Amino acid sequence: MRGPHNIWRLIRTGATFQRTGAMGVVLDAMKAPPSVRVAAHVVGWPFAWLGKKGDPTLPPVTRAITALGPAYIKFGQILSTRPDVVGPELADQLQYLQDKLPPFDQAIARRMIEKELGIDIDQVFSEFSEPVAAASIAQVHKARLAETGESVAVKVLRPGIERAFRTDIDAFHFSARVIEMLLPSTRRLRPTDVVEHFETTVMGELDLRLESASASEFAENTAKDEGFVVPEVNWGLSGRTVMTLGWGEGIPANDLETIRASGLDMHRLGERVLQLFLSHALRDGLFHGDMHQGNLKFAANGDIIAVDFGIMGRIDEYTRRVYAEILYGFITRNYRRVAEVHFEAGYVPADRDVEEFARALRAVGEPIFGMNATQISMGRLLAYLFEVTEKFGMETRTELILLQRTMVVVEGVARSLSPDINIWKVAKPVVESYISNSIGPKALLQDLVLTARVLARFGPRLPELAEAALIRQSEAHVENDRARPLRAMSYVAVGGGLALAAVWVSTLL
Repeated sequence: MRGPHNIWRLIRTGATFQRTGAMGVVLDAMKAPPSVRVAAHVVGWPFAWLGKKGDPTLPPVTRAITALGPAYIKFGQILSTRPDVVGPELADQLQYLQDKLPPFDQAIARRMIEKELGIDIDQVFSEFSEPVAAASIAQVHKARLAETGESVAVKVLRPGIERAFRTDIDAFHFSARVIEMLLPSTRRLRPTDVVEHFETTVMGELDLRLESASASEFAENTAKDEGFVVPEVNWGLSGRTVMTLGWGEGIPANDLETIRASGLDMHRLGERVLQLFLSHALRDGLFHGDMHQGNLKFAANGDIIAVDFGIMGRIDEYTRRVYAEILYGFITRNYRRVAEVHFEAGYVPADRDVEEFARALRAVGEPIFGMNATQISMGRLLAYLFEVTEKFGMETRTELILLQRTMVVVEGVARSLSPDINIWKVAKPVVESYISNSIGPKALLQDLVLTARVLARFGPRLPELAEAALIRQSEAHVENDRARPLRAMSYVAVGGGLALAAVWVSTLL
């Protein structure tokens, strides 16, 4: 599927933007120079008739994206949270993509639910509404359980969505390979790996059993987070194409006028959204990876209700510590430490100069801290960092793509609620708390205890491991280095002593 025939898809993408009038809107939003505008129109105009027409009742960009397919819609959802990047007018148009896409027929949804769950809907639900929200992958119906009277949200995948997504992602793969071939300088950014990561993430959304599991785990992790609610999964009414959750009653986060009229403290809500995201990422290593306005609600008492758990991010403990130290270094303006962390983690090639890298980071950070709160932006920081990473030969870290992307999205949500929010000031207590618990003496003791327990598990296998090591050493070096097996025996002896000590320590813990 990932062949040259994808050229046609790329041509049609550009043609669709030209035909719908979206090309001009995008160029205006990105403040493209006149030469680029002229070139885009001269090249695009002859092919405009090849583009998809889309829904003429929608604004140009929204019209083009919805016509192109679900993967483009997912990208548009991300941009909808960044008025500082695409401009307030375009961001407002793109908010349509979050949960207001055209739904599919309720009768189709009912048949899919009955087939997936093996139930009679009229017997299980006393009420089953028309779609209340429709996004790129699925739509949601509000229903009431006949047995208990509880209100629930029933999520149903769009029919044929998996095939449609694979078609779009196929074109992305082709584009990535062409970019790497024509622009060798982009290879350090690993565009092919980035698309691979995007595919893995999005395809996980197409099995609602996995989303149910993520929602359940996320609810357990955040159960003690005051003012944060994750609806409970109804496992008996969930399957591969259907998921049923408790209904979260609240004001959608993209309905800013209603939020203002409700009397809720919008500045505090913005702070909480940002702090909760950082807390989940650093404390738990599991965070909501699609935290745009369409997936958040605010209850009358100010609780933040999260929905849609198809994209969840995971980062291991070591990466969390690295990320926290980098953030904290920027917050405290300790650029030397930020540079050292990059080298320690292997993010920067070892042959580069740490002092030079620290100076480059200072050039990134200081202008930002000289700005007022409305100008301080994670998006701006990432843009500056991109320039630095290119200079120092850093490769794209695919394990951090979702974290960085979601950070930008969450910042956009926070700014929509409170435009003058200072993200660094808000983030500081969360990052400080994590560092004090994870990078100090207490963390060192916890790491030693964990290491002891892991070593203890190898105790019964120690003789076997020692014998295998001796055999390998003797076979490889008996002819030309008779001393090495003796050294191997000494290593095994030391290892055996450590393992025995670990067994003893573990019995005391």
